[in-house]
Amino acid sequence: MGLPKQPGESARKTEERPAKNPFREKRDGKKRRDFTLNAVAIAVGTLGVLFAAAVVCLRGQIPTLIDTAIFLGAPGMVILSMICFPKWREAVKIAMLVNGIFGLVLLPQHIVAILFASLAVLIAPSIQIAGEWERAIVLRFGRFHRVRGPGIFALIPLADQVAKLVDLRIRVTDFAAQATLTLDSVTVDVDALCFWLVWDPEKAVLEVQDYEEAVILSSKTALRNAISGHNLTTFLERGDIIEKQIQSEVDKKTTEWGITIQHIELTDIQIPDALQNSLSRLAQAEREKNSRILLAEAEIEIAKKLEEAIAIYGDNEPALKLKILSILNEGLTAGNAMMLVPNSIAEELKTKDMFGLEALAELRKKKEP
Repeated sequence: MGLPKQPGESARKTEERPAKNPFREKRDGKKRRDFTLNAVAIAVGTLGVLFAAAVVCLRGQIPTLIDTAIFLGAPGMVILSMICFPKWREAVKIAMLVNGIFGLVLLPQHIVAILFASLAVLIAPSIQIAGEWERAIVLRFGRFHRVRGPGIFALIPLADQVAKLVDLRIRVTDFAAQATLTLDSVTVDVDALCFWLVWDPEKAVLEVQDYEEAVILSSKTALRNAISGHNLTTFLERGDIIEKQIQSEVDKKTTEWGITIQHIELTDIQIPDALQNSLSRLAQAEREKNSRILLAEAEIEIAKKLEEAIAIYGDNEPALKLKILSILNEGLTAGNAMMLVPNSIAEELKTKDMFGLEALAELRKKKEP
């Protein structure tokens, strides 16, 4: 059996565990690329190798087994080099390595095939494609050259490189502010969404090291400032004010980076359980208060209408009698076995014999012996 736990041991273990933030965006761990693999680049490399084969045949030489191996292996070498080594210096190293191996080991008659295969390694990656929603930031000898795309564009081998492909579509980023005090000293956890887009890809790439992370951190900071500057009631009842404040604060920073914050949306507000129970009791008491106020207002309206009815019936005796008869009619229609009628009404009915009660009594007397 294990030793009994000390009173504060479980609490200390809970504090030592780092809190996980499921809303924190993952950083992109991909390495920088000078070019990317695409179908057009593969086709260009393959055509270059085929052209080399045609040159060899036109020179009157019959391609040997080694030439055929070079022609067939060059496209695969181009694709493999673009996938594994997406940088110009790696492509140059591969070309020099191929020239060194095949040029020194093999006979000079294979030099044409070797040269064209090496040239395909350099030319094929220079053909790049950007999607309709993408813009490529092209650097030439390390300096900004231009923004290319969408569609097909060419790079100068060894001189140009694609620093980054920027997505111009609207993006949605989730972020959170955990354990933050409001203006009335209530600890809350707030989750939100940020809708933003890049309108100037040049500024977004050249002005900020990682503009995606910058947007996330700026949004979290603005959310914390909004929480500490407002009461909990404002968050629960007027969330649109908080959203506009966060949007304005973040947009002031990101405009200089070529980024626009379109909308901020609060998705979840978590408060302590004890405070939730208090707010629930407060809301229940408020609803009961409102219901009693509505009932009292209804009673006042009914009393006013009855007062108007009394004034009408007091000045119009036939209308009052008709009202009495209608009440009796409703009671009889409902099928009640017994009805209580005031004496004044009974005497009035008896005097005028409205229902023929006196005539019925006289008939009964005549039938009796």
